[in-house]
Amino acid sequence: MRVEIHGHRGARGLWPENTLPGMSHTMQLGVHALEFDVALTADRRLVLTHDLTVSAVTSADRRPLHAGDPLFPYVGKAINSLTLAQLRMLDVGVRLPRHLDDPFALTQAAMPDTRMPTLGAVLGLVNAYEAEGVRLHVELKSDPTRPALTADPEAFTEMVLEELERHGRLDNAAILSFDWRIIAHAARMAPGIRRFALIELDTLHWNEGVGTDVPAAARDAGATTLSPEHIMVDEALMAQAAAAGLDVAVWTVNDTALASRMLDLGVAGVVTDYPDRMRELWRERGLELPAPVGPLRPVGV
Repeated sequence: MRVEIHGHRGARGLWPENTLPGMSHTMQLGVHALEFDVALTADRRLVLTHDLTVSAVTSADRRPLHAGDPLFPYVGKAINSLTLAQLRMLDVGVRLPRHLDDPFALTQAAMPDTRMPTLGAVLGLVNAYEAEGVRLHVELKSDPTRPALTADPEAFTEMVLEELERHGRLDNAAILSFDWRIIAHAARMAPGIRRFALIELDTLHWNEGVGTDVPAAARDAGATTLSPEHIMVDEALMAQAAAAGLDVAVWTVNDTALASRMLDLGVAGVVTDYPDRMRELWRERGLELPAPVGPLRPVGV
């Protein structure tokens, strides 16, 4: 069985998360899948962001879209209260504040003057690389406990699927969410697409009918893969997942010793902020390495 390396938010430990340059560098490093997060703006544009409010860690205000903009500063505001044009005023290329308590700030290359991209821009980038071997893992950010910040799950899912189809990427993509309503909608709208039910202890209660057999509940919700936080993965969970017919992709694993334990338990994928570290582990264990994607050629070459 092939065991995959999934670049988390591109590769958050190496380059600014959920950005075009981050995705570009991660593809050139080599991963089986690019994972990134999507939310909906006030003008119904799909943008890459992990948080439903503008994060002060990954985003910095530069200037307002126009003088006297009442929503400025944008940091701290809800993503769905701001337009794409307003969000594009942010610099998302430098992790802040840079201090010792944030391991990613110490290892992440700063790329100042980077803008928040749309989903369409990322899909266009991947197509420009002709990266057919890289699967796109699109996490739809949705929190049913905060409906004021969250898009309608059915309409949101449909918009993402339509964008994937528009760029010819529907057959080589996966839909991910902690909100299993999105998993169920994706199963109905695009039954051929992979669907990852994300789970962690803090958000399991979001989903109805989750008992002691979480993998079976995820399967019944429409999932094709179970994607748990690493602290939840043990022999019992792996046995339940196998009985439910689900592969397991574990997140977020940055330590190679932990990754080795996960591999020994039989996971099918490791989600990591440091795909460079995982590539070394894969090489040591004789596992199939994902091929790096070649750099873009200049026009006319």
